[in-house]
Amino acid sequence: MADNNSLFFPESLQKQINDQVIIVQILVIIFLCINLLLILTFFTKEFFYTTTRYILFAVTLLSDSLLLFMSDIFAIINQFHITIQVWLCIIISVVVLVYVTVTPVTLTAMTLERYVAICMPLRHGELCSTRNTIHCILIIHCLSSVPCIVILSTFFVSASLSFYKQYQLCSVEVFMFYIWQQHLRSAVYQFQFLIMCIILVFCYAKIMKVAKAASGEDKKSSKKGLKTVALHGFQLLLCLIQLWCPFIEAALFQIELRL
Repeated sequence: MADNNSLFFPESLQKQINDQVIIVQILVIIFLCINLLLILTFFTKEFFYTTTRYILFAVTLLSDSLLLFMSDIFAIINQFHITIQVWLCIIISVVVLVYVTVTPVTLTAMTLERYVAICMPLRHGELCSTRNTIHCILIIHCLSSVPCIVILSTFFVSASLSFYKQYQLCSVEVFMFYIWQQHLRSAVYQFQFLIMCIILVFCYAKIMKVAKAASGEDKKSSKKGLKTVALHGFQLLLCLIQLWCPFIEAALFQIELRL
């Protein structure tokens, strides 16, 4: 295996890749420590874990931490060309595929919470109670499971029973036998993000309308809500870029493997 690698990767390039892996591990540890600190802070005060906004923020922290950890494991496995059986890869991939979408869906829910707080302040306490927030988290995970269900359903229909026992490098591409499966995956994700963007634009427009009509403290609160929604919009843009990465990488791998 080492000899084969040396044919494709010069020694200097292999050293550069190893250095990059080390740097990535350091960054992953730093980000996980920051997220852990924020999660611990969340549980220190009752105000945090009884407020919808902060509960949803904690969900994004947990989702991002789990996704970062699992993605790092995938990167290490693929870097050292460690193969695992397909059935085990399915179990691991389910977690990754679900939590790739949990964060953007949660951000959309946080945007809706700001919309209720600014545009329907009298109903905010009723709609955004702790109990309803728990129900909202369950709905978020159900909606986030839709792309995973679509991807794995097409795989289960196409794969033979013997394929589950084969050893493969674990990635989502393992479940893609045909080009139409890749197009379907892309369409599901793009449609999901389109719905999120529509919700975000709707909430921003409504809050802006309230901000123009408000005065005094209400105007200040509305402007703060606008900034929060704009921040969620930027975060959704980052999530969309993250969604594009696998497609960009797939195109680059066809040109030159070393990229």
